[in-house]
Amino acid sequence: MDSKEKVLKVMAEIGDAVRPGDIAEKAGMDKKELDKVIKVLKSEDKIFSPKRCFYQIKE
Repeated sequence: MDSKEKVLKVMAEIGDAVRPGDIAEKAGMDKKELDKVIKVLKSEDKIFSPKRCFYQIKE
């Protein structure tokens, strides 16, 4: 499982808007690595930010 899949899986398990720190903790990832993955997922239009510093999977 690559980093993007791991992040999406954790976000799906949580199900609501979530902060990057919580994702990093549950996925066991470094925060800097997670920031890069979030940037890629946003550019691929798979996640969005419903409010500042929170991310959610697009349905």
